[in-house]
Amino acid sequence: MGARSVQEIWEAALGELQIQVSKPNYQTWLIKTIGLSYQDNQLVVGVPSTFVAEYLDKNQRSLIEKTLIGLTHPEVKVVFQVNGRHHNSPANHSVQEKTPLAEQASPSRVNPKYTFDCFVVSNCNRLAYDSAIGVARNPGCGYNPLFIYGGVGLGKTHLLHAIGNAALANNIQVLYVSAEQFTNDFITAVREKRTEEFRNRYRSIQMLLIDDINFISGKEQTEESFFHTFNELHNANHQIAITSDCPPKSMPLLEERLRSRFEWGLIAGVQPPDFETRLAILGAKAEQRGANITSDVLELIAHRAQHNVRELEGSLNRVIAYARLVRTLPNLDLATQALEDIATKDSESASITSNLVIEAVANSFQLSPSDLKSGKRDKETALARRVAMYLIRQETNCSLVQIGKDLGGRDPSFVSHACEKAASDINASPSLKRKFLDIQQSMHSKRKPRNP
Repeated sequence: MGARSVQEIWEAALGELQIQVSKPNYQTWLIKTIGLSYQDNQLVVGVPSTFVAEYLDKNQRSLIEKTLIGLTHPEVKVVFQVNGRHHNSPANHSVQEKTPLAEQASPSRVNPKYTFDCFVVSNCNRLAYDSAIGVARNPGCGYNPLFIYGGVGLGKTHLLHAIGNAALANNIQVLYVSAEQFTNDFITAVREKRTEEFRNRYRSIQMLLIDDINFISGKEQTEESFFHTFNELHNANHQIAITSDCPPKSMPLLEERLRSRFEWGLIAGVQPPDFETRLAILGAKAEQRGANITSDVLELIAHRAQHNVRELEGSLNRVIAYARLVRTLPNLDLATQALEDIATKDSESASITSNLVIEAVANSFQLSPSDLKSGKRDKETALARRVAMYLIRQETNCSLVQIGKDLGGRDPSFVSHACEKAASDINASPSLKRKFLDIQQSMHSKRKPRNP
């Protein structure tokens, strides 16, 4: 079976899995996987790391094989393999961390496919779009910094890359980087005594585009480094554009001096798209993929996927993958089948609740749920609380606000920082990673069984 065929099968399987697991779970463990080979009823799936391979093998193998049975063979077996070719993924920081800072600095990291021309403008994002256009045309002269905020999958990163592409076309030196990568670069520079190289890299450019700045909130040394980077670029009239999941005033762990600087320029929010905008986005995405999809199919998807652009794109990809798998053009019947009972399945897949997570974590750490919700700050309780917040974010659709409310009324920024710290702790400690995986397994074993 050819490489294209196995990838088509895996794309169809991902489309099915996307509605059987929670969105955070899918985003964390499945979205970066690819189909590598299918031979003798064994399907090899490429994954970005051994941690992902271990998690999928232990927690999702049964579900994945059950899904593949309907697409391949009753005796299909799945094998998870760390795929060396996956190293280009922006999320694979282990590869990036081994690269010298000087080599990392050469590319702009701007994605050429995200331009202003392919951004669908509506009332929900017009201010952010117009502001981004202004910054791209006259960098450093107007809104500096430009601060764009909004929920997941609403186009913030697209606008950031679009600014970068327009600037590059005018021979402006641009660097796009996530706040997480900025943090990793800073830590590496300090550890390897290369801080001068780090400063030169970030302060010699003409335009800095930094994504998810909320990541640095509460990280004192990183905030200090970014504060000086910001000042030097701003004083030189070099453009800074920033995205975040919330406005500066809603980031209480952020130093006041940084918060005030973020408010110097223009703050623009983006909102979830309305029906007409969702329809226009789907039309544009279908055209980009060269897919011939009728208006009634696009309308069906637009009615089903209402929250953000990523959800829209995922549903569209699901329909296209099913059509390719059965070798037919997408039509209303096929789309209905591909998206069948998606709302019901989402509800079933969300049977893991925040209370179930809190109970499982408390039992694992030999604490009580009330301990995690209390104001206790001893090391063990604080660690358990962070793990609980991280797991709730991974396994449910709860917002940061809801997670904070369920764990003692804590601030969303506190929750965000706790989740980041928990992820770092888990990756750094084999024993904690094992505990983390055991907790997940115990939770999934308690899930309500699916209706056949």
